[in-house]
Amino acid sequence: MNGLDLFKRYEDNPILRAEEWPYPANAVFNPGAASFQGETLLLVRVEDHRGFSHLTRARSPDGRSSWQVSPQPTLAPDPIQFPEEEWGLEDPRITYLEEEKRYAVVYVAYSRSGPMVSLALTEDFQTFERLGGVFPPEDKDAALFPRRFGGRYAMIHRPIVRGEGHIWISFSPDLRHFGDHEVLLPARGGGWWDSAKVGLGTQPIETSEGWLIVYHGVRATAAGALYRVGLALLDGDDPRRVLHRSPEWVFGPHAPYEWMGDVPGVTFPTGAVLVGKELRLYYGAADTSVALATADLDDLLSYLRECPGG
Repeated sequence: MNGLDLFKRYEDNPILRAEEWPYPANAVFNPGAASFQGETLLLVRVEDHRGFSHLTRARSPDGRSSWQVSPQPTLAPDPIQFPEEEWGLEDPRITYLEEEKRYAVVYVAYSRSGPMVSLALTEDFQTFERLGGVFPPEDKDAALFPRRFGGRYAMIHRPIVRGEGHIWISFSPDLRHFGDHEVLLPARGGGWWDSAKVGLGTQPIETSEGWLIVYHGVRATAAGALYRVGLALLDGDDPRRVLHRSPEWVFGPHAPYEWMGDVPGVTFPTGAVLVGKELRLYYGAADTSVALATADLDDLLSYLRECPGG
């Protein structure tokens, strides 16, 4: 199966644009996604005209259209109590934690020292318990797994170490203190499509064959960075074990709205909802709008079975 045939763009993309926002915004992109009260809920990164971002809720009965957008920010920076949020909140990923009976929103807090990973918990996407920063700068592209492994929570994230951007995994007994850090998916270097750096896309998705990981890879070109999308499958009981990793990208910039925007040539998935066998992938297009692509879960797993190990 050709990996580039797996995902289909929604014909009415982009599904959310700044021009249609209920208050002034420069760009809306990179949403976290969850199923909530029978609807699809997105927490959308909204960039204002200063260049700072916050998160705003959008809901849809079918995950495609009729979006109801909150008339004001849902989760805004609180630099008085959380100084690391001084320059904004970015790129949320949402995971429902059954043990907590709450949703975990892992986001980037943009501090004076650089981007760092922060965590908040919510039952209703109206009030949030901020736990604050859990990894120091420079770190981003993070999400939790929905359940513990050996009594510990696991989080995927992407620190920058010596200028290198690999995907890491870390573990915590309490959602506040993380350790046992190790590289999970390295950037491949050389001429690969994900040579320069890699980062987690959506929250991990549990399947019958393991954890489906959607990630972005970056290749530096003479015209700038290209952000494309790849897949990996992790062991269901030990997410440190990479069972399969796509050698090619399976989704990348092609449509005009993915090439025209604040950062051209970007497809940046941050949220996914699984409805039956349909995986709905919500992504930022050119750092300017929100778009949707869909794939059949069985097709994704069938494709990954033919891919080499990590």
